[in-house]
Amino acid sequence: MINYSTDTQLIDSLDLNGFFIGWPNPPSIEIFKRILIGSYKIVLAYENDKLLGFINSVSDGVLTAYIPLLEVLPEYQGKGIGKNLVLRMQDELKHLYMIDLLCDEELIPYYEKIGMIRTQGVYLRNYDRQSGQ
Repeated sequence: MINYSTDTQLIDSLDLNGFFIGWPNPPSIEIFKRILIGSYKIVLAYENDKLLGFINSVSDGVLTAYIPLLEVLPEYQGKGIGKNLVLRMQDELKHLYMIDLLCDEELIPYYEKIGMIRTQGVYLRNYDRQSGQ
């Protein structure tokens, strides 16, 4: 059975391996833990002691939030976990005016189905810093 939680206390008890597939410079497990713990809000999807997916947000806690990461292990994709993570995060952030998320063009329809609205954005990526080191 898949469980969902916002409790950062669970992080140390879960197997966090298998994420950041395809990243040229993925964060280490220790950096991954720091990302989750340092986030404004997180939602974890897990089964037994295995993390299956997660979403995190950063925020000023007053007006705005940004969702930088949503990941589901490849073998669990297509089972509604990502959708549940997004919907639960939207609920966690419902007190805020603005919730932003940037994604690849091919993922926009996925987020539109969950109630998000297409817009324009710009970004800067320092791929040599991608690992968080």
